[in-house]
Amino acid sequence: MSDRALTLCAEDYSLLTDLYELTMAACYVGEQLDQRPASFELFVRQLPENFGYLIAMGLAQALEYLENFRFSSAQIEALQATHIFADVPSAFWQRLAQARFTGDVWAVPEGTAVFANEPLLRVEAPLWQAQIVETYLLNTLNYQTLIATRAARLRDTAGSTAQLLEFGTRRAFSPQGSLWAARAALAAGLDATSNVLAAVQLGRQPSGTMAHSLVMAFSAIEGGEDEAFLAFHRYFPGATLLIDTYDTIAAARRLADRLKTGEMDVRSVRLDSGDLAALSQEVRSLLPNISIVASGDIDEYKIAELQRNGACIDGYGLGTRLVTGTPVNGVYKLVELDGVATMKESSSKASYPGRKQVYRCYDNNQWQSDCLTLVTEPPERGEPLLKLVVKQGERVYEPESLEAIAERTAASVARLPTQIRQIQQPSMVQPNLSPALQELTERTHRRIHPSYTERNQAGGTGAAGSKTAH
Repeated sequence: MSDRALTLCAEDYSLLTDLYELTMAACYVGEQLDQRPASFELFVRQLPENFGYLIAMGLAQALEYLENFRFSSAQIEALQATHIFADVPSAFWQRLAQARFTGDVWAVPEGTAVFANEPLLRVEAPLWQAQIVETYLLNTLNYQTLIATRAARLRDTAGSTAQLLEFGTRRAFSPQGSLWAARAALAAGLDATSNVLAAVQLGRQPSGTMAHSLVMAFSAIEGGEDEAFLAFHRYFPGATLLIDTYDTIAAARRLADRLKTGEMDVRSVRLDSGDLAALSQEVRSLLPNISIVASGDIDEYKIAELQRNGACIDGYGLGTRLVTGTPVNGVYKLVELDGVATMKESSSKASYPGRKQVYRCYDNNQWQSDCLTLVTEPPERGEPLLKLVVKQGERVYEPESLEAIAERTAASVARLPTQIRQIQQPSMVQPNLSPALQELTERTHRRIHPSYTERNQAGGTGAAGSKTAH
């Protein structure tokens, strides 16, 4: 098999997994554990630095993956050819040949604000299925949640009227990543993307400007900046002009003259370098009725700085800082197997046991608190965040439009207190734990560490008494 372009299609999804997912599944089959009902939850232990919340995103692609969970005969033959699985039982290959996702999935709707240790998604399925799907689910939810959160912070900082354009395709981590980044950014409130494929697939109009190379090409053969602007507007009337290839202010002055004579109809210009605050102020004085777009490693911190410095900027092109950055380190942990609660207790990586629900309480339409409970408990006061989206392998949650998700994102952020939304040193939220969840955590710890009870009775301090889940 050649590497060709290493492109990805739906038929490849099942092999897009870490090796250990398959080796563990084979072990489950050999030990006759594979059909035991298992529950895994996907959550984030700790938010990226200076993030007070996350915006859940990526569910649509996760559900598409589960709907296409198959292993073709060619894929099975490729796995067998590795000789890694030489000693596994033949029943493992039968499982793969007949693979379909048959479980239930509970998930937080896309565009919902979530906090550390709150499940974004729960998979309830036969153990071997729930194990194998881990890698792909983490990939799509982690990355799109990062992009959506950054986009929401950018929108919150720039304000509702600023034009925010996603320009990150050339900086995204892969061609596939660029499509997911464009989708997540639009779903979290950005206005448009320059990624033509993403825009076409999502039913949106792509948006872009021009590059310095157009001006440089005309300067090399036909004249200079003015000729480049005239030629570009000949074919794309009213398109945004990039005016800082050589001398931003000189270009703005010449454009102002052409506007007065009616030679050109300029609606917006882009600044990509220099002191953006000072340049935008001077350009605004020369072109008072023209929209000014800024780009060049813009993030929420840069926007806030430009606002403090009185920049006259109407929109932003957002690329590198939007589609890259500190990752969202979501994890996917077994919380229950065949009715028995499980938990991880590694140092700084502990988890809470049992299948859980998150209840959100509001006061005067503002976020007040979240409570983490067991699904077996009576409903708490507030709104349950996790919804049933797949039942026995069949989707029961209708696909949502980007517009609907963007509205939810805006509403979720608007209902958070300012101290959680701020982009520097925000307040960090942990959900309250229900008494039943606290008791189950303690009981599970005692089961895992039988000597804990004896130490406690002797007056010692048990580990669970001091350990918190992070």
